Amino acid sequence: MKFGVIGYGYWGPNIARNLVSLEGSQVLAIAEISSKARLRAQKAHPGINIVSDAAEVLTSPEIDAVAVVSPVWTHYDLAKAALENGKHVFVEKPFTSTSAQGEELINLAARKNLKIMVDHTFLFTGAVKKIKQLVDDGALGGLYYYDSTRVNLGLFQHDCNVLWDLAPHDLSIMDYLLKGDPEAIVATGQGDLNGKEDVEEILLGDHLRVVGDLVNLGVAGIA
Repeated sequence: MKFGVIGYGYWGPNIARNLVSLEGSQVLAIAEISSKARLRAQKAHPGINIVSDAAEVLTSPEIDAVAVVSPVWTHYDLAKAALENGKHVFVEKPFTSTSAQGEELINLAARKNLKIMVDHTFLFTGAVKKIKQLVDDGALGGLYYYDSTRVNLGLFQHDCNVLWDLAPHDLSIMDYLLKGDPEAIVATGQGDLNGKEDVEEILLGDHLRVVGDLVNLGVAGIA
């Protein structure tokens, strides 16, 4: 599988490094608009074509799949262009800026018989796999409450709030561990910077029984 990577900023180097080391894959090109980031990419991957225009990756007939690791507001347009050019797509979370955009991309990929996926890294960690084993084996008994708190310092995102940025991690873990879907969701937030909520709390309920409690704390929890 021959890959092209779009974005070599905060998370792009991790994606590029893993694709390079992955057996059966080859990274042909990395697109990045920042000249400083392109220099970093060139030093890390001297054998890969480093370009400034994402179109060179999206339209290359040699590339089979595209990894979109750019700011959230660019995900929809880049992923759509990749699909329209017949390429499989890997998208860093958050998938898109809106659920409607995500549904459109999923339907487009299905029509073109292409794969599109979002990066839910925590589903592959040993800790989450162990919890899944304990839950499936019944070692914890019946689950009535789930709490997830995120308090690490990190980046303040300028194109989405902390819920849209970080909750995909926690929600993907909950979806993996727990059976069934919540019947009610309540989300509250407060924003202090750039008009985006940097403190969020989500409650997911099943009738009167709380089955999910997800807390994202802004100043201490934007990553």
